[in-house]
Amino acid sequence: MATFLYRLGRRAFRRRGLVALLWVAILVGAGVAASAAPAPPEDSFSMPGTESQKAFDLLDERFPAASAEGATARVVIRAPEGEKISGPAGKARVDKLVTALGDGPQVASVDDPFEANAVSRDGTTAYASVTYKVNAMELTDQARESLTAATDDARGEGFTVETGGDAVVAEQEMGGTAELIGIGVAAVVLLLTFGSLVAAGMPLLSAIIGVGIGISAIGALGSTLELSATTSTLAMMIGLAVAIDYALFIVSRYRAEIAEGRTPEEAAGRAVGTAGSAVVFAGLTVIVALAGLAVVNIPILTKMGLAAAATVGIAVLIALTLTPALLAFAGRKALSRKDRKAAAGERKAFDKPKLGTRWARFVLRRPVTVLLTAVLGLGVVAVPAMSLELGLPDEGSAAPDSTQRKAYDMLSESFGAGFNGPLMVTVDARGADDAKAAAETVGKEITGLGEAAAVTPANFNEEGDTAVLTVMPKTGPSDAATESLVRDIRSLSGDIESDTGATMLVTGATAMTIDFSQTLDDALIPYLGLVVGLAFLLLMLVFRSILVPLKAALGFLLSVAAALGAVVAVFQWGWLADVVGVEQPGPIMSMMPIFMIGVVFGLAMDYEVFLVTRMREAYVHGSSAAESVTTGFTHGGRVVAAAAIIMISVFSGFIMENDDMIKMMGFGLAIAVLFDAFVVRMAIVPAVLALLGTKAWWLPKWLDRILPNVDVEGEKLHKQLGDTPGPTEPVREPEPAGV
Repeated sequence: MATFLYRLGRRAFRRRGLVALLWVAILVGAGVAASAAPAPPEDSFSMPGTESQKAFDLLDERFPAASAEGATARVVIRAPEGEKISGPAGKARVDKLVTALGDGPQVASVDDPFEANAVSRDGTTAYASVTYKVNAMELTDQARESLTAATDDARGEGFTVETGGDAVVAEQEMGGTAELIGIGVAAVVLLLTFGSLVAAGMPLLSAIIGVGIGISAIGALGSTLELSATTSTLAMMIGLAVAIDYALFIVSRYRAEIAEGRTPEEAAGRAVGTAGSAVVFAGLTVIVALAGLAVVNIPILTKMGLAAAATVGIAVLIALTLTPALLAFAGRKALSRKDRKAAAGERKAFDKPKLGTRWARFVLRRPVTVLLTAVLGLGVVAVPAMSLELGLPDEGSAAPDSTQRKAYDMLSESFGAGFNGPLMVTVDARGADDAKAAAETVGKEITGLGEAAAVTPANFNEEGDTAVLTVMPKTGPSDAATESLVRDIRSLSGDIESDTGATMLVTGATAMTIDFSQTLDDALIPYLGLVVGLAFLLLMLVFRSILVPLKAALGFLLSVAAALGAVVAVFQWGWLADVVGVEQPGPIMSMMPIFMIGVVFGLAMDYEVFLVTRMREAYVHGSSAAESVTTGFTHGGRVVAAAAIIMISVFSGFIMENDDMIKMMGFGLAIAVLFDAFVVRMAIVPAVLALLGTKAWWLPKWLDRILPNVDVEGEKLHKQLGDTPGPTEPVREPEPAGV
C-alpha cells in the first residue's frame, strides 16, 4: 500500500492544477445540486419490528382518512390574566383562530377547543388540534406560513398563543457559530504547530472542501433519502474534525521529509506513502464504526452513520490527493521561516529533548505508576455512567424561548404533566366476536389499573373492526411512573386476546421511547462485536501484532465509559449545567451511548494508528522496544496532541447549539477525545508497551503467513527506493521499569 500511495502522492503533486480543479468542480457541482434540492426533512423515528411501529402501521392501514402519519400542530391559546378563555372575548378570539387555521393549505381538519373538550378546568387555556393531509416532510412553505400567520394574528389584547407539533419547524443554525469556533481554534493550533500560515491553511482548506462536498451531497439527497438537518450537522461535526487531522498528519510528515533533504516532490510522495497509509487505515476504522450502526436497524441511526461515514471517506480521498497538490503549490513555503533559512541537510540534533521525548522517557521509567493513575482516574470519572437513564428528546427539552417549548409548558401547567405524552392503545378486533365489547373490555382493564389520569372512549374506523383509545398518564412523558404504566398496559394484552380474541398494541411517545431503548440494548452486543472485531483485524494488519490491537480496544472501552460518565454528570445530574448551557437536566438521549461507542471507537483508533505506527516503523527498522516508544513520541507526540486539540475544539463548538441532541453529542465527543488522546493514548499506551517490551509486537508465525502485509510503516517502499529512513534523534536507554 505504501508504494501505491507514494506514486499517488507524486502524481497528485505533479498534476496539482488538474487535481485541484477536479475537487473544486466536484464541490461546485454538489453545491448547485444542494441549492436546487428541497429543504431537508425533520428527524423522524421509525423502528421496524417494534410494537410501537406495528401500531402506527396498523393505524395507517385501518384509519386512512385520519392520516396516522399526517403532520399535526397543537395551537395553545391562553386568556389574559384574570380573564377566562370561555368569556365573550376569548370565544371570539378562538373562533377566529380556528377559522384561520382551517383555511390553511393541506389542512385535513381542525378541532374546535369548545367542541373537543380542550379547555382547561380553570377556563384560562385552550388548544386547537390541526391535522394535515400530508406528513411533516411534505408540508409546503405556504402551509407552514399560513400556520404562523394565523397564530401571529391571534396574539393581541393580552392573549398568549404558542404552537407545538411536528408541523412546526425547529430553527436550525447550520453553518453558524459552532463551525466558526472549531475552525478558528483549529487555525490557531495549526499555526502554533507549523509556524507557517501556508502550512496551517492547507489542512483547513482541504477540510473545508471535503466537508463542503459531503454536506452538499447530503443536502442534495436529503429529501430523496430522508436525511434530516441533524444528519448533516453530525456529518459536518465528524467530517470537519477528521479531515483537518488527516491533512495535518500528511503535511507534518512532508515537512519532516523536507528537513531530511528530500525534494518537495519526493517529500510529498513519501508523506502520502507513509502517513497516508496511516490515514487510510484510520479512516477505515472510523468508516467501519459509523457504517456498523446499520446493524441496530433504526433508520435514523443508519442514515446518520452512513452519511458521516461517507463524509469521512471523502476526507480520506481529499487528504491523499488534494493535500499533496496543495503542497506542490506551496513548495518550501510549507516550512516555517526558520526551517526555510536552514540549508537542506543541516538539521541539528536536539540540544534539548522535545516534550514528547521527555514524557515518553518518564513513562518508561515509571510505567506502573502512570498506568494505575490513568486507569483509576478514568474509572472514577466513569462512575456516574452506572446511573444512566435513557429517553427520547421531545418538545419539553426544546430551547426555552422556542414556541414548541412554551406550548409544551402551557399544556403541562393547564392540563397536567401527562397530557404531553398521551398513549395510543389500538385494538385490532378482526378476530373478536364483538368488536365493541372487546374495546370496552380494554378500556375497563386499563382504567382498573388505577395508574391513568383518563381513558377516552374507543374511536372505531369505518369498518368497525379497529378501535383507538387514548390514555392520559398522570405523570410526564419521561417519568418512570409513565414507563411503568406502559409496561402494565402491555402486560394485559395476553389476557385480553384470550378473553376477547382482539389484539392490543400500545404506542405513543413514551411507548416509542421504551421500544427504542430496548432495540438499542438488544443491538449493543452485536454492534460491539462487529465494530471491535473488524477494527481488531484492521489493526492486526497495520501493527502485525495481537496485543497492540487488544490494548487499543480495551483503552477505548475505558475512555468511552469515562465520557459517558461525564455526560451523565452534566446532562442528567446537572453538574456544570450553567457552564455547558444545559437548561433542564434530564434523561440522556437513547441513541447517545451506541452512537458515542461507534464514533469514539473510530476516532480513538485514529490516534492509535497515528502514534503507534511511528513506533512500529522505528521497531521494524532496528530500534529496541523502548527506543521505538520514545521515537514515536518524539516524531508523533506533538502532532497527535495538536490533532486532538483540533478535534476537541471542533466538537466543543457544537456545545453552543440550541439543539439538545447536537449539544450533547458535541460535549460527549469532545470529552471522549480528551480522555482517549491525552490519557489513554499518551499515558496508558506507552505504559503498557513499556511493560510488554518486545512481546507487544509478537505475532504467531502461522498468523503472520496468513495476514497480508500492507506495509503501513513503508518498509517495502524504503527498500524499493534503495534507502533507509532518515536519521532520528539519539535515544537514551531508559532506566529499568518500576514504581
